[in-house]
Amino acid sequence: MDAMLDPTVLQTLWFALIAFFFLGYFVLEGFDFGVQMNVATFWRRGIGTRGTILKTIGPVWDGNEVWVITGGALMFAAFPEWYATLFSGFYLALLLLLLVLIVRVCAFKWRDKVDSDRWKNSWDVVHIIGGFAPALLWGVAFGNIVAGVAIDENRWVTTSLLGLLNPFALLAGVVFVLLFWLHGTHYLALKVEGRLREDANRLAGILVWPTIVAGAAFLLWFQLAHSNTWFTLIPVAVAALALIAAVPLHRRRREGLAFGATTTAIAAAAITLFGGLFPYVMPATNDPANSLTVANASSTEHTLTVMLVALCLFLPLVIGYTIWAYRVFRHRVSDEDSPAPGAELLEKAKKGYREAFEQG
Repeated sequence: MDAMLDPTVLQTLWFALIAFFFLGYFVLEGFDFGVQMNVATFWRRGIGTRGTILKTIGPVWDGNEVWVITGGALMFAAFPEWYATLFSGFYLALLLLLLVLIVRVCAFKWRDKVDSDRWKNSWDVVHIIGGFAPALLWGVAFGNIVAGVAIDENRWVTTSLLGLLNPFALLAGVVFVLLFWLHGTHYLALKVEGRLREDANRLAGILVWPTIVAGAAFLLWFQLAHSNTWFTLIPVAVAALALIAAVPLHRRRREGLAFGATTTAIAAAAITLFGGLFPYVMPATNDPANSLTVANASSTEHTLTVMLVALCLFLPLVIGYTIWAYRVFRHRVSDEDSPAPGAELLEKAKKGYREAFEQG
């Protein structure tokens, strides 16, 4: 118990817990973003198909957002200096992200409130933006967090907004978009039936290759230029192998295993970023003395201990509810714009009966 109350152990544990919540958010909300991106991919299939696509995440998307809300709240309580520097330094970017997420909620809630093609088309455009924009912004934000920004002695970020749009961060944004898009496409193939299921599998086969190339470039760049440990080469290798394994899995229509492969890849990528960042929480590129670490950015030992007890009580409830929700809504969704299974044969049979009746 004494070891558990040691400040260094508590600080490290809380860093790992925050990483866990963001990992959960990227895995769960990542396929939500990817499914919304596919509203654009299958736009020409019609409003009904777009509605089917959105129905696959309709029961779970809001529960998935709980993970980032909890992660942000824990960051505020466990590492207030990290929270203050991050949210003040990335204010405009995070404000834009927040606005997109708010409008995204409206798209989910209001799309089917009016029976009008124009109304639904407009909200479907919002869904597309709500898929691509958050993925890109999260990638750019985390690219800057792990690579570091300029921080002064008062712990203010002095890097400009344009400075945040550097090549490494932009590559991170592209990787987040591609990885979430692929992840969401595998989820879509897992949740729908008929022609849409086949099309989703074909799209996954196309997306996996640029995702592998961009992801490998980003993780190796991070490992060689910004990681604080070589141990993160292990999750880098796991992420690469998981994405490569997704290729034969979706070809064999093993949608569950293919979705598990991209889940593993996202989890391994998150472990790589947070593991390579430790013991820093925000490195300073201009002066290492101004960097924020788990030691100088954390709350008091008492605060961390009380929070740990509370988390031990409530975290099992959150995980249990998440598992229960996915189990309840595990069934596939039929494509509204595609014929039901066997419908074509039924129509042929009806036509044959009519012809026979007319001739008889």
